[in-house]
Amino acid sequence: QVQLVESGGGLVQAGGSLRLSCAASGRTFRWYSLGWFRQAPGKERDFVAAIEWGDRNTYYADSVKGRFTITRDDAKNTVYLQMNSLKPEDTAVYFCAADPQRFSGRAVANSQNYGHWGQGTQVTISS
Repeated sequence: QVQLVESGGGLVQAGGSLRLSCAASGRTFRWYSLGWFRQAPGKERDFVAAIEWGDRNTYYADSVKGRFTITRDDAKNTVYLQMNSLKPEDTAVYFCAADPQRFSGRAVANSQNYGHWGQGTQVTISS
């Protein structure tokens, strides 16, 4: 069983940056697909970014391309989301997700494909 714990959320002004971390315990996730999703109040949980294991291909939602970067450090069992040029519409609870299946293409954006989730961290961007 994998336990995921997010950190790094907070309140920043528009144009600022934050780096989210998600640490895994219980099992190495070297062979896990990893993703970040977010959920704003009253809205569905949306895909943000994902990274495969092995070749480490990355995928991003159109709304964050060029601003967010997902990386992983398998030695530390941690996945990161560097968020730059933040906008008020980025305000949401951010969740990390993991699954031992290897995803690609559209599958990475489907939250139902991920079997392990963190508790979420709040990100608030003020205008």
